[in-house]
Amino acid sequence: MPMNRPVVVGVDGSPSSLVAAEHAAREAVLRSRPLHLVHGFLHPLGYGVPLNPYDLGVPAPSAEAQEMLERTAAELTDRWPGLVVEVRQVAGGPGITMIEESRRADLVVVGSRGLGGFAGLLLGSVGAQVAAHAHCPVLVVRPDEQPIPVDDPVLVGVDGSESSRLAAGYAADAAALRDVPLVLVHVGPPEEGRTVPEEIEESQAAYQAEAVRLLADASTAVRAAHPDLVVREHPVQADGAAQGLIEASGGASLLVVGTRGRAGFAGMLLGSVSQAAIQHAHCPVLVAHPYPVS
Repeated sequence: MPMNRPVVVGVDGSPSSLVAAEHAAREAVLRSRPLHLVHGFLHPLGYGVPLNPYDLGVPAPSAEAQEMLERTAAELTDRWPGLVVEVRQVAGGPGITMIEESRRADLVVVGSRGLGGFAGLLLGSVGAQVAAHAHCPVLVVRPDEQPIPVDDPVLVGVDGSESSRLAAGYAADAAALRDVPLVLVHVGPPEEGRTVPEEIEESQAAYQAEAVRLLADASTAVRAAHPDLVVREHPVQADGAAQGLIEASGGASLLVVGTRGRAGFAGMLLGSVSQAAIQHAHCPVLVAHPYPVS
């Protein structure tokens, strides 16, 4: 992968996007990458309006947005020594702009709400769109009012799927960069109570053996790439993988999820577990999209 791929973050001046820019700056420093602050602009009349450029003019960058970008860049370079920042305005809606930028990015960072976001909307439509359709990993910054967590471990869900193997590799890289432990989590069904029929007991024993095997396989793979990394294996019982990962995320600095798990449908760009994680996790979430084949 080329070393000049930047970390890209969309900035619209909203509090959520400025928090996202702070996370993006930290990621750029950790990864030794440049940071690009991008603002997507539309015609002032907005979406869905049939435009006659002779009557209305074409969409254009604004001096106000440029000033906001340059001010944000100056503040970030003050706080993150060695950070190299570029700013630019791009014609297009924020979602499609970030998806297009992701083709050439090392990482795209989105906030949990954008300009005009509603408090009840846990992840703005732009963030959800980018998380589903990007061409590189996406960091969804949530919750957006908390400081950047630094000392807690990186968490990743393991289910034996190709998507979870990719996620585990990204999670190991992230843990190594942050110098924190990696926790491999496999979520299985809860126990049905103390007195259970023999066949249920057998199926639970089979599940436990499968969990041990999946965690051991994942652990072996990440240790091969990062022999000095502290790796923990953590089987969890919960009503579904999403609930187990979301509950475990309370003690993590980052949760890494694949785009699809074992039950994923080919047409679904983001599986239900990943969708739930980016909406409800207690820490930032990295969605592990593969990089485009160059």
